[in-house]
Amino acid sequence: MTEIIRETKETSIKCQLDITNNESGIINTGVGFLNHMLEAFSKHSGIYLNIECTGDTHIDDHHTTEDCGIVIGQALRKEVFPICEVERYGNATVVMDEASVTCAIDLSNRPYLVYKSDIFGKVGTFDVELVEEFFHAVVLNSGITCHLITDRGSNKHHIVEATFKAFAVALRRALATNTKMGIPSTKGIL
Repeated sequence: MTEIIRETKETSIKCQLDITNNESGIINTGVGFLNHMLEAFSKHSGIYLNIECTGDTHIDDHHTTEDCGIVIGQALRKEVFPICEVERYGNATVVMDEASVTCAIDLSNRPYLVYKSDIFGKVGTFDVELVEEFFHAVVLNSGITCHLITDRGSNKHHIVEATFKAFAVALRRALATNTKMGIPSTKGIL
């Protein structure tokens, strides 16, 4: 179990994350839609996530969303690296009704995000542009290479939820045990 605490003038966050524990944690970011997405992430990745955030949501949801991504990414980095005896690569396409999103992950220890989604506007009060901000923060702080591509869809809620679930399933597959692999790199280290 990794615990990260982040205190800024914009947010106060306590995050606990455990890649070997699939129990349900308490998720309270102060942003209802983000809570819903993180609950989906935790469930479909099989990762325990407990996160409490107080943020300046009276301004908007940007700082809370980005900073939650930062602490989740930092916790993932501590849990995942150095990697050994895992698949390393994972991919998933998740559909939700008319929406389809594909995610491919490499536990490379080289952060890189490719994010392609042509959705704009809001889901409830949540700006959908913050989805990219969240994943950028996760990837940058975790050392994961991640490609998230919206294949199709018209309902913004479905597209965003499929994005979080595709990331979760791809991560679960990348973390799957493979004892034959040892360190999954020809370099001998990641």
